[in-house]
Amino acid sequence: MGRLDGRVALVTGAGSGIGAAPAARFAAEGASIAGLDIAKPADEAWAEVSANAPGAIFHEADVRDEAAVKTAVGAAVERFGRIDALVNAAGVVGFGSAHLLEVEEFERVVDINLKGSFIVAKHVIPTMLEQGSGSIVHVASVEGLVGISGQLAYNASKGGVVLMTKNMALDYSPSGIRVNCICPGGVETPMTAMLNMEGLKAIGEKLRAVHLLGRFAKPEEIAAAALFLASEDASFVTGSSLVVDGGYTAGHRISLD
Repeated sequence: MGRLDGRVALVTGAGSGIGAAPAARFAAEGASIAGLDIAKPADEAWAEVSANAPGAIFHEADVRDEAAVKTAVGAAVERFGRIDALVNAAGVVGFGSAHLLEVEEFERVVDINLKGSFIVAKHVIPTMLEQGSGSIVHVASVEGLVGISGQLAYNASKGGVVLMTKNMALDYSPSGIRVNCICPGGVETPMTAMLNMEGLKAIGEKLRAVHLLGRFAKPEEIAAAALFLASEDASFVTGSSLVVDGGYTAGHRISLD
């Protein structure tokens, strides 16, 4: 038996990276899956989901587009009759300090990472309220807890997700809905693959080195954290920010040699 047998999960950003991994893991644990992303996943990215959850559905939608999100959520409820877990993993990076950052770029990052997570949750929550149960897992970041120079929009968006998580937990815990977020450190995804390019390798090595475990996470390791929060194993966990960062926020080693 899987840990999510008989459950239904909606996963955003499910086409690749951090979103694709929970979709696959949840399917392997017995959940029916509704995926949502701005573009269709590559066949290999969705193959594991389809193998374990033959009735899985996928919707192309931009999380910033409320009408499209409402349609996708409605289709998932019509198909499966309920939504037990939401994993909000759709997100983008952004770079630039305040005086160099175009307003349009700030809005793009915040709208996808923060506003998009709000929009999807807004349309999933009524179904969870009707059920009297549910688990929402937002994917935030360690950059929602500590700053990184030159990433103002990303820091702001993920910090917003952390506090939005707490607010939703306050509002919906009386109705049986748990709301938590995951704060990953660096993760090996298409988003960070550019750090393997010539000219950026040295930066990538430095970023990996500031994680105490000396590497970035695998998407499957973030999926394992999402599975815990979505499952009954986390039945007494709400309003929490689960840090999964390989020691990034623990502190910095200082050699005395």
